[in-house]
Amino acid sequence: MKPIIAITAGDVNGVGYEVIIKSLHDAHILEICTPVVYGNLSIARKHAKLLDEELHGLNWQVIDDARKAREGQVNIINCYPDDTPCNPGEPSQEAGRAALRSLERASADLQQATVDALVTAPLNKETVHAAMNGKGMFTGHTEYLTRLFGQQNQSLMMMVSDVMRVALVCNHTPLADVPQQITEERILKKLDLLHQTLQDDFRVRNPRIAVLALNPHAGDSGLIGKEEQDVILPALEKARESGKWVFGPYAADGFFGSGNFAKYDAVLAMYHDQGLAPFKVLDMNGVNYTAGLRIIRTSPDHGTAYDLAGKNQASPVSMMHAIYMAIDALAVRKESKELKQDPLPFIERFDAEGRPRPEFRTFGGPKKDRNNFDPEIKN
Repeated sequence: MKPIIAITAGDVNGVGYEVIIKSLHDAHILEICTPVVYGNLSIARKHAKLLDEELHGLNWQVIDDARKAREGQVNIINCYPDDTPCNPGEPSQEAGRAALRSLERASADLQQATVDALVTAPLNKETVHAAMNGKGMFTGHTEYLTRLFGQQNQSLMMMVSDVMRVALVCNHTPLADVPQQITEERILKKLDLLHQTLQDDFRVRNPRIAVLALNPHAGDSGLIGKEEQDVILPALEKARESGKWVFGPYAADGFFGSGNFAKYDAVLAMYHDQGLAPFKVLDMNGVNYTAGLRIIRTSPDHGTAYDLAGKNQASPVSMMHAIYMAIDALAVRKESKELKQDPLPFIERFDAEGRPRPEFRTFGGPKKDRNNFDPEIKN
């Protein structure tokens, strides 16, 4: 049976509907999953009319319950009224309210296991927060889903592409607050989540993880910051004692500028822009993967892109990758559970060093020679 993939429409005035329509026009996606879009059919058709003519005739099937989703068709659940204002390129509280309703409905179905995984189109945090009318904070999909599905409120924001994987210690944290949140306990928890995710969701048996420094030049031995000596290095020592292959802390500028990121299975950055700025410079078609949850959630790595909305200029590549990754992760996570129960049938999938053979790697793994490492980090 094909997995049912929930797709939230995001901001009605952004590029969400456009990239969803373009992605689901690819017949291959319908061959490997059953998509359910959480949005509104009338709004979807308004966006379709702004696209190329061949995209107007997507085969929509309106349903009121994800359990009624039909294979081979694009299913849609109406989560807000047909008369919801739709003005591409213009943020509004009504659009925020619609995006929130879409997310709430999809999350409820995910909780009830009527869908198998969640793919979220971009929304505007400010308009969603305004639509909540003081009933809580909304700082992003990651934080929202962590509250619903996270064990002890723990998750990991992770960006994945064919070039690299980058995870964050601090997600949407004001820069002034970052140093206080860089603690030994927090780093160790994020390393645990990243290590486990690489094993269970990406088939990396013995992950090599690079950890970035907080301060310029990795603190220059305490001259321009002591977090490396007092917090990060002790955390890495404890992680190594537990058997993890972790390296660093590395100064971010030299690490990315020299291309050293290609030698590792993942990078743990201390804060948002430290990790995401180089990631997006190198590849704007990556996927935002929320790791550490009992459910699978992916998203394109771009925002609402109001400047492109309604102009038929948005690329669907990142959204397509997000859908494919959700499907891959479901299969790999299932395989990982089976492997832990009975490892013998899966031994042939890995080489002598415990690395997945190329034919078994999923999207997101570096395509370079994984054995081309510097002497510093050879076993």
